[in-house]
This record gives sequence, structure tokens and C-alpha cells, in this order.
Amino acid sequence: MKASAVWLLGVVLVPFWALAQAPANLNTITSVQVNGGTVTITGSKKANFTTFTMTDPPRLVIDISEAVFSDVPEETQVGNGTVTGIRTASYGSDESAIARVLIGYEREVETDIQATDSQLIVKVAGSAGQAVAQAPAAGAQPAEKPATDGSAAQAAARAEAERQAQDKATAEATARAEAERQAQEKAAAEATARAQADAEAERERQRQRDAEARAEEQRASQAAADERKRQEEEARASAQAAADERKRQDEEARAAAKAAEDERYASAQAAADQKKREKEEARAAAKTAAEEKRATAQAEEEERRASAQAAKEEKRAAAQAAKDEAAEARRQREEEARAERERRQQERLAMAAPRERREVASSGGSVEVSSRRKTMTLVGFQQQPSASRVFVQTNEPARYTVSEQGNAVVLELENSRIDLSNNTRPLDTSYFNSPVTKVEADADGRNVRVTIQLRQTAPVQARQDGNVISLDFQRTAR
Repeated sequence: MKASAVWLLGVVLVPFWALAQAPANLNTITSVQVNGGTVTITGSKKANFTTFTMTDPPRLVIDISEAVFSDVPEETQVGNGTVTGIRTASYGSDESAIARVLIGYEREVETDIQATDSQLIVKVAGSAGQAVAQAPAAGAQPAEKPATDGSAAQAAARAEAERQAQDKATAEATARAEAERQAQEKAAAEATARAQADAEAERERQRQRDAEARAEEQRASQAAADERKRQEEEARASAQAAADERKRQDEEARAAAKAAEDERYASAQAAADQKKREKEEARAAAKTAAEEKRATAQAEEEERRASAQAAKEEKRAAAQAAKDEAAEARRQREEEARAERERRQQERLAMAAPRERREVASSGGSVEVSSRRKTMTLVGFQQQPSASRVFVQTNEPARYTVSEQGNAVVLELENSRIDLSNNTRPLDTSYFNSPVTKVEADADGRNVRVTIQLRQTAPVQARQDGNVISLDFQRTAR
């Protein structure tokens, strides 16, 4: 009987389950406990409930409106001789939520339900059959006493009338109970239908919300894609504008470099032409002096007989005049060459702004420099007794300038180049007891720049011996 009762419990309960979290105004059922024939249902507030009974097997169904279960098992096996088991189920949602408790009994029983602030207490009060069986026993007690009227037939008639009245009362009670059961079953069916309708409506609302959420996500995704596309187009436009600007700046830089190179070439050509004119003028002056010397010698020869002493004095005077004239011509040429070098140096200093430049004194004899392009063949470093030397070797003598730029000294070889890339590798001299820390050569247009980095500014002396230019930096004791 217990197995069949449990199976019927599962068939009768409605398969709708409460939401995972109940609203705050619902009655939350937290426990259903069994103690003998008493079942105690505990909730968060006073229960609003309806009941109906079922037979074969005997069951009592309690529907608590606006209520949900929390941590209450769906099925509890009891089997204590009175209660076979407990089943719970929830259906509906929000205000239409119903918490159902089905109590299975071993036999037909009458129950007494008492409601407190937070509990429903269901007690077994006895069966209807037992009440009917006790009625004749109660009426039989007068039959044991002697009849006062001497008639046993009257006593039996009264007992029969009382039994019939009790049977009638029992039938009426049974009819009322059946009518109440049918009304409760109808109410339960209507509640189930309402719960199904509410659940279907809720599912439809959820589907609509899901569709709206998907549409909103699609709109947001499209908006994000449009924004990314706009940002990418702006980035491409910005990158193109930056590339165009860099191209324009590169073209301007190349144009400026070409103009500067053309100007340096024109200056060098003008200087070469000037020097050539000076040489021709010197040769013409020397030729004229020679002719004058020959004429003077001839005149002296002709006049020697007249006055040998006068001729000698005139010869000495002419020789001295020629010497003075040659000295004056050399002085003028040197002044012009120095003026030309200063003009070129000022042009280079103007192009090297904004760094400060200062000419370094140099020594050495005058070196003849051709107009051919020179090649730097070696750059090196040596430790001298009292100085550190940086030297540069070219394939033939070259014009050069030396300038200071902060903690660096720059040696610039004019009209020069570097053929071997090995000569552009930096020389690290920082481990020596020297003011020089690094030496690095690179090609700058038609010139070669040798940059000498210093620990601090130090006196420097530059000189040129043939194809070698040396820069000596005075060392200080550590």
C-alpha cells in the first residue's frame, strides 16, 4: 500500500515549479515536519489556504496561495503507521504562486487544521466509522437499567429512532464532505488552469523580452561596427595625411640639401677660379719682373762702363723691389685665401644652427689641395705622453675645418667621401685615461664629418701633415 500511495502522490501533483527566487511579499515555506499523526507546515507568514481530500489511497491536499517552497524536499517517505509520506510542488508565479502539500495516510482519517502566525498544524482527529460505531453503545446504556415504564419495546423503538437520526446525520455529513471535496477539486482545477495560463503568458513575455534583447544586441553590435569602421576610416585618413606631410618635408629637405650642395660647389669653383687667376697673375708678374730684370741688366751692362758702382746699386735696388713685390703678392694671396676660408666657415656655422660652434686653432704648414674628390681611408686614436690624439688619413691632402659643439668636437673634411663602411664604425675610447669617449665618422653630403665626443671640454690642437690631420686633446691627471 505504501508503494501505491507514493506512486499516486506523484501522479496527482501538478508539474509546475516556482521561480528560483520568490518576491518579498510571498509566503516562503521553509519546512514540512511529521511527528506521529501531526504534520507541521512552517512559513514566513500566516497561510491563506484551501484543502480537499482524495481516496484510494487516502490523501489530504493543502493549497497555500501566494506561497513558494525554500529548501523543502519534493518527497518525504514517512510510514509511521498513520502518515505514509509527504509530496510538495509549486506552480504559478508572483501573486498567483501556489504551494501544494499532499499528505498520504494509511487509512481514512478526519483532520483538524489550526493556523497560527507562521504555521499550519494538521492533526488526525479520528475516522467517521468510529464515531458511528460508538453511537449505539452510548444509547445501549439505558437498556441495562430496568425500564421504568415496563415496556422493552418502547426502549428499542427509541434506540432505533436515535440510530436512524445518527445515520441521517452521518449521510448528510458525508454529502457535505463530498460536495466540499468536489468544490475544492474544481477550485484546484481552476487554479491549475490559471497557473498554466499565467505560466504560458510569462513564457510568451519572456520570449518577447528575449527577442527585444536580441534585437537590442544586434543594434548595439551594428552601432559598434559602424563606430569601428568610422574610427578606422579616420585613422586611415590621418595616416595618409601624416604620410603626405612626411613626403612633403622629405622633398623640402632634399631640395634644401641640393641647394646647399650647389652653393658649396659654386663657392668651391669660384675659389678655384680665383686661385687660378691669382696664379696667372703671379706668373705674369714674375715674367714682367724677369723681363724688367733682363732690361735692367742690359741697361746696367751698357751703363757699366759709365759707372760700375751705380749699376751694382741699381741691380740691388731692382732685386729688392722684385722681392718686395713678390712678398706683397704672396701676402695679398694669403689674405684673400684666409678671407675665403672665413666666409665658407661662417656659411657652415649658419647652417649648423642652433648648436653653438667655436673654431679651434690649428697649426701646420701650407698644404696644396686639389679640386678632386678626396677619400677618407682611416680614422684612429692614439695615446700620446701628454695628450690623446685622434687622426684622420685621406688619399690626398684635403681642406678641413674644426669646430666645438657642446661636449663634442667636429672635424669636417670638405669635398670628401667614405668608401669603406668599416670606417663608419664608432671607436669606443671611454676605457682610456682620455677626455675622448667616442669617435664616429659619417658622410654628410659632399663632406665627411668626424664627431669626437668628450667627457668634458678640453684644449685641442689641430694640425695637418700631408694626408694626415691630427687633433691632440690635452689630458689631465686622474
